[in-house]
Amino acid sequence: MTIGRATSIALHGLEGTLVPVEADVLQGLPKVHMVGMPDASVRQSQHRTWSAMRHSGFTPPETKVVINLTPASLPKAGSHFDLAIAIALLRASRVVPEEESESTVCIGELGLDGRLRPSRGVLPMVLAAQRCGIARVVVPSANVPEAELVDDVSVIGAASLAHAASALGADIAPYPVEAIRFDEVEEAESQRLDMVDVLGNEAAIAALELAAAGRHHMIMVGPPGAGKTMLAARLPTILPELTTEQALEAASVRSLTSERPSDRLDLSPPFESPHHSSTAASLIGGGSAGQIRPGAAVRAGHGVLFLDEAPEFPRSVLDMLRQPIESGEVVIHRARGVARFPASFQLVMAANPCPCGKLGNGDCTCSSRERMSYFSRLSGPLMDRIDLQVRVSRLSSVSRSAAQPSATSNEIRARVLEARARASHRLCDTPWRAMGEVSGTWLRKTHPLAQGETKAIDTALERGLITMRGYDRILRMAWTTADLDSAPAPTSAHLARSLAFRKALQ
Repeated sequence: MTIGRATSIALHGLEGTLVPVEADVLQGLPKVHMVGMPDASVRQSQHRTWSAMRHSGFTPPETKVVINLTPASLPKAGSHFDLAIAIALLRASRVVPEEESESTVCIGELGLDGRLRPSRGVLPMVLAAQRCGIARVVVPSANVPEAELVDDVSVIGAASLAHAASALGADIAPYPVEAIRFDEVEEAESQRLDMVDVLGNEAAIAALELAAAGRHHMIMVGPPGAGKTMLAARLPTILPELTTEQALEAASVRSLTSERPSDRLDLSPPFESPHHSSTAASLIGGGSAGQIRPGAAVRAGHGVLFLDEAPEFPRSVLDMLRQPIESGEVVIHRARGVARFPASFQLVMAANPCPCGKLGNGDCTCSSRERMSYFSRLSGPLMDRIDLQVRVSRLSSVSRSAAQPSATSNEIRARVLEARARASHRLCDTPWRAMGEVSGTWLRKTHPLAQGETKAIDTALERGLITMRGYDRILRMAWTTADLDSAPAPTSAHLARSLAFRKALQ
């Protein structure tokens, strides 16, 4: 016998690394030595692999076996290494012919009966293989639709180990088996959300349009039943569709979670609304070194992260959003590794005006200290990163509001797309595509405004009413407002409106 080789992928965040797998069958007492920093799920693959080989008509080695996963310094985690280990063993036994090293990537978990079970994270693994120049991948049959979302990679779907071995050149005729599929999830058809459903609250709808046009973060404050959640849920309906690259990134994140992976690219911006009891790990992400999973902030990438009842979240959890808001990524450090996830989300928060929610209606029973304590959970540094502060009022007359319906989501979205197009033209030579992403330094240097136009925000900065970060965010909002008004540059009126949005809760 000789050394058999196969290749798989190790994921850390959304970044993948090629893992060549070597199997050496030696003389000696039956024992499997697995080296290369495997975790428990990889070490247990020996039991799944030996059973799967027997049920697939192969004779597993009954002598000493050494399985090496390289590079040795990289932690390996996940049951998807099963198929590569099995193929390496079959090549060591000369059942499957050798091929050029690292020409095919094998991904899949083996069942005891030899069938291949669908694996999580297949899409980012295939994307990593493509970036490494791999032209062919073997995946479980259930993972074929998501793997085929990646261009320039030949995807081989295998229902079992025998089918995978046959596809790789083994001279066998595998028995037909029923492929294991993902559990079918019944998706209830919900009525499409539309902004026209919102009665009244014209100012809040205008703020949402401004937020969508520039990808600005916002907070809505109002009593229960005022429509804050209803408004936030409709923000994705007025956002532009995702680009192909953004949709692939969003699908890769979904593939890493327990959700059923997509079989097509969904161009709709994602919407995540975690409960206020969420921990830091569920909001940002966490786990062990080899099994770090993305949180809600990552799943909301290129879409909306909505925090309802924001003051009810633990302050320490909310403050963990500060770094992703600035950098557009989540970085999770562990003793044995670091995982990076893209997290370019648009943050929308909602809050009651006080703990009882009745402030302003004459029935509030909260003391000034209770109200101060309630909002103090939203730290100053976090609020400094929120561009739009909006007060939402309860509806006073259904009939009057119904007589003046809101614009539809399609109508608002058309205006948003026009504003985005103007901003995109301005930013064509930069890495940004919306005004809410722009560096304040770049904006002040390349598109300076006349001192007379900025008098209001200059005065606010001198008096300490806003920080320098707030100053730059007001400039970004003013440019977005000008884009919505088809103006070539912001005027003092645009800046004054942006300043008013910035200080609406004070």
